[in-house]
Amino acid sequence: MQLSQVQQLLSSRQHWLVITGAGISTESGIPTYRNDNGDWVRSDPITHQQFLESEDKRKRYWARSAVGWPMIAKARPSKTHKALVEIENKGFLSGLITQNVDRLHQKAGHNKVIDLHGRMDRVKCLSCGNAEERSDLQLRIIDKNRFLESITGEVAPDGDASIEEEITERIDIVACKNCNGVLMPDVVFYGGSVPKQTNEATAKLYSRSKGLLVLGSSLMVYSSYRFCKLAKQDSKPIVLINKGKTRADELADIKLVEDCSIIEEVFNV
Repeated sequence: MQLSQVQQLLSSRQHWLVITGAGISTESGIPTYRNDNGDWVRSDPITHQQFLESEDKRKRYWARSAVGWPMIAKARPSKTHKALVEIENKGFLSGLITQNVDRLHQKAGHNKVIDLHGRMDRVKCLSCGNAEERSDLQLRIIDKNRFLESITGEVAPDGDASIEEEITERIDIVACKNCNGVLMPDVVFYGGSVPKQTNEATAKLYSRSKGLLVLGSSLMVYSSYRFCKLAKQDSKPIVLINKGKTRADELADIKLVEDCSIIEEVFNV
């Protein structure tokens, strides 16, 4: 498929709904979960139920997160994030739904962003609902577990770092400052559900869109793939830009096997 054909389709109508995945943040130094075949290449994630039920799993999560958080915190929007802001400002977009939890779209200056799977920069207490900035919690975690300062590991898009199991067993978990309850990151874990208000917001955004543009996502998770099914059902054009295979390849009107950065060339920004 020629680039000119993609440009013609995308410029032929306004109000595209953009869905982004981990591929858009690689330029910012945050790696992806999957390879170009859509296969999972990292350690199995902790599920929602495991986090709730097992203190050992919570210790594993917070130890790995404490090591991985600094990289997420210092990540900055890429040229592609910024290009999407320009495209939004030119009136081409109805809005943006991201599967990422890094908040880089917001840092780049986007106005209409829905964090489909939550946000890493905030934690909430499961007992009293009190919220705390992840950066503040990091200081408390390190203050209680000084040994973590010298630990490094390969980091995943959600800030989960690969470290030795014996390190995760040593951590002293930090509790809610308000009620001493269990803290959980404000993200949707595997096996968890996207909040009702988020689903309602994405449904409104989809209803206002005239087409679907997916950037840097394999769409292997149903919460994002379903928008492609809806678009196909509603005869809205679907454009995929991803370096590898996606779950919606057969539904797409156009598929570009390219890095997300090509969007700058597509929209001439």
